[in-house]
Amino acid sequence: MTPRVPRRPSLKGRLAAGERLYGALLRLPSETLVEMAGVAGLDYVVLDCEHGPADMTALQHHLTAAAAQGVDVLVRVGTAEPALALRCLDLGASGIVHPHVDSAEDARRAVAADHYPPLGQRGFATYSRAGRFGTVTAQEHLSAGEDTLVVAMIETERACAAAGEIAATKGVDAVLVGPSDLAADCGFPGQDVVDGLTRSAHRAARGAGRAVMTIVPSATAARGAEEAGAQLVLFNMAAVLMDTFRSLVPSTPG
Repeated sequence: MTPRVPRRPSLKGRLAAGERLYGALLRLPSETLVEMAGVAGLDYVVLDCEHGPADMTALQHHLTAAAAQGVDVLVRVGTAEPALALRCLDLGASGIVHPHVDSAEDARRAVAADHYPPLGQRGFATYSRAGRFGTVTAQEHLSAGEDTLVVAMIETERACAAAGEIAATKGVDAVLVGPSDLAADCGFPGQDVVDGLTRSAHRAARGAGRAVMTIVPSATAARGAEEAGAQLVLFNMAAVLMDTFRSLVPSTPG
């Protein structure tokens, strides 16, 4: 969202400064979970409008709850959905996660959807929530838009082969490998195959000077992601919550 000065550091700026940032992937619509993430001290949340609901009214409520806690919001849209990306950014999202980016051309389209000209083709309006309902100048709004974070998801074997070109695309800030879709694309091979492709894509991203985002199911897995060089660690809250619920059920005596 376009802020009044002084502006707090953006996710993009914090990544550029070398910070490691921690977030929660939320597929379950719940403003309370967003607030809890902020109270707990997480840096950002990812709201999933690809595999979760893409209700704009509910999304605005989540963004409002996040802003109250000082938490940045990234939104995962569906494949090639520039109109949805525009609406999410106008509501105040800090960036967009684009699934199924298979080539540099796909990456350029993602960047075009998220940024204003000359870098992109995002429609311009300051009267949205992101523009504080028309109370900022055009230049302030343009300046804030430069902090939009663009995350390209690599989810196929083809995308892994093109990871270097995808990551090097101007305007791409981070790369996220989607392990489930990658495994499906490869015909559900052994885990070592998926892990090898993932490591290759991560090397390509870091070689292009881009951040790596990694989805993890637990705090233990987060430590492994950190050691592997992930700068954006993203907790899959569906897995975290299910593991927590299961741990509460007493084991049945044998």
